[in-house]
Order: sequence, then structure tokens, then C-alpha cells
Amino acid sequence: MSATTLRPRKAASRIFAFLSLIWLSACATVGAIAPTEETGPQIDVDAPVQVALLVPGGSEEGSDRFLASNLENAARMAISDLNGVEVDLRIYNTGSDPAQAASVASQAVNEGAKIILGPLFAEAANAAGVAVAPANVNVLAFSNNSAIAGGNVFVLGATFENTANRLVGYGVREGVTRYAVVHGNDVPGQAGRDAIVSAISRNGGQIAAVEGYPLSQDGILQSTDRIASSVNSGGADAVFLTAGVNADLPILATALPEAGIDPADTQYFGLTRWNAAPQALALPGLQGGIFALPDRTLTANFEARYEAAHGDAPHPLAGLAYDGIAAIGALVAQGNADALTKSALTQPQGFQGTQGVFRLLPNGLNERGLAVATVRNNNVVILEAAPRSFGGGS
Repeated sequence: MSATTLRPRKAASRIFAFLSLIWLSACATVGAIAPTEETGPQIDVDAPVQVALLVPGGSEEGSDRFLASNLENAARMAISDLNGVEVDLRIYNTGSDPAQAASVASQAVNEGAKIILGPLFAEAANAAGVAVAPANVNVLAFSNNSAIAGGNVFVLGATFENTANRLVGYGVREGVTRYAVVHGNDVPGQAGRDAIVSAISRNGGQIAAVEGYPLSQDGILQSTDRIASSVNSGGADAVFLTAGVNADLPILATALPEAGIDPADTQYFGLTRWNAAPQALALPGLQGGIFALPDRTLTANFEARYEAAHGDAPHPLAGLAYDGIAAIGALVAQGNADALTKSALTQPQGFQGTQGVFRLLPNGLNERGLAVATVRNNNVVILEAAPRSFGGGS
């Protein structure tokens, strides 16, 4: 891939909405457990491993009940795919209440669970982690909120840190080094901003500007001249947006080019999956822009299998339950009593999931193999394929 693909500056949600649901503040942290401390119980390698699946069933929200059933369906699909590993899956409803999540997590452990899979919302996942920490049980939460990761809690959801690092790493290799970070002034936007800033530093890039905006149409439009001025005065090669396709992205991707940030001169990068809404691919600012997405072949395979089995397409987050069971099954299959400890869960080579290879990190976050894509003629074009393995590296 030549540097010209990214056109450095002249001198050189649906998914968003779903992910935003998980970005809830955590009222208590699991930080009482040291980051390097081993967690997780020993298991009986000759008996079925008991796994507690915590889902948002029992909620008054129909969407939560739908997701709960999808998560259970995906988990059972994964169990059916395991070879020689017996999983005793038990389902617990958390609703949307952190206190209920803590209560059922404790109940699950008292009933013999060796690991917790779920729950969904960040506050609930955090509460569950705190509740079962004294019992030395790990939690593989469906959240993508990095604030709750650590100790005995691992997040399975796609993290901003992973996406930002993948994109900035690619951009820097292709000659795009100076980034203006443009973010919404809400919790996901600020978390995305921090992830992008860290990724720029980690990959040897430079920060040209950091600009925020209120999450309203008027607020965005009133901010675009200020943002454009900052981008230009900072000499940015690229504008990195936290915006989502079903929220602020359509406004920004139209208003910023009109304010003078021409995508022909300044590369647009996106933290969210621009292809989540097909109409977004026609937005002016996204033409030639760069974003990341999972391995599309593996994602399509999972969706097709799920639909064939259940008569409907899976919820976009359903695959996380499959991934959790796949990881647990792969570890238990090795026949080691410490299969569900932190050191085992964080094996460098990772696991194969519904959207590609992924691995859990000692800090509770995850790394997922992502493809780098661009928009050409309103279509998604893959610039760099998602890796199929981590090669055992760290």
C-alpha cells in the first residue's frame, strides 16, 4: 500500500447506538484486585465446566429481552461447536439493574459457576465483578467500556482503544502523522477521544488539535467553523472522528467539508463502523475516509448460521456470547485445571471468534483483528485485511 492511498495533507448507529448502550458509568471499580494478581478458580478437568450466562432478561425493555434470547442462542451454538468439551450453561437474568446483576452473579458462584459470561451493561458488569471477586471468579463481560476492565473483569466488546490503535498504526505507516481529534462532548465521545490520543502517542504520531462539540444539530453546526480553523492552523494531515452513523456523523461529515476541511486534502478517519448504515457511505466527508471493521467473511458466516438455526438475523452483539464460550471451550480442551485463570485467559495467541481472531489482555481489555477499509464510490473497499492470527506475540 503506497502512502498516496491515504493522501496526506498537501505538504506531506446502528452499531454506534448499540455500543453506546453499554457505555454507562461505573459506580464502583474492581480495582481492589491488583492488575498483576492471578484470578480464577481451579476446575475439575473430568467434569463439565459450569458457566453462568448473565443476560438482560427480565427487563421491561423489549430490546433487552430480544438481546437476552440472542445471547443465549449464540452461546448454545458455540457449545454445539465444541469438540470434546462439556459445558454446563446456566442462564441468569439481570434485567438492567446492577444490584440484580451482583445478586445473580453471587448466586451463580454459590451454585458452582467457575466463570461468569456477561452481563451487558457496564454498571451491571462492574457490579457482578465486585460481587464475585472474593470468590476468585473471572467475569467476561459483554461491555466495551474500558473503565470497568481490570482485576477479575474482562470486556469482550469492541473497544475504542483497539480500533484507534489499529487505524493510527495503519495511518502512520502510510505517512499520515498529524491528527486532529474531533469528538462529541458525551461519555462515549470523550472516551473515544482519549483512546485516539493514546493511540497517536503509542504509534509515534502527533496531535494537531483536539476539538469537542455538543451533541445536537445546532451545537455541531455552531462548532464547525471553530473545528475547521483549529484543524487548518494545526496543520493536520487527518481528522479523526468519534461520531456514529446514526447520530452525529451525518452532520459532521457534511458540515466539515463545507467549512473547508476538504477530504481530498485532509484524510478523515472514523472510530465507529461507517458501513453500519449504508446511506452513510454517500456522505461527502467519508469519501476516501478510513475506518475499521471485523473480518467480513467470518461475520457473514456466523450470521448465516444463526439465521438458518433461528429464522432471523442475530443481534449485532450476539456474537460476543459465542466468542466467550469459544474461548472457554478452547481453554478447557487443553485439560488444565487452571484453564479459567487470568494467565490462561490472556494467552497471547488468543482465540477464534465470530468476527475474527481476538485475545484478552491482562489489563482486562481485548484486542480484535480488524480490517482497515475506505469508502470509494459509496462502497466499502478493504485496504488491509483483518489478521487471522496474532502469531503468539504480545
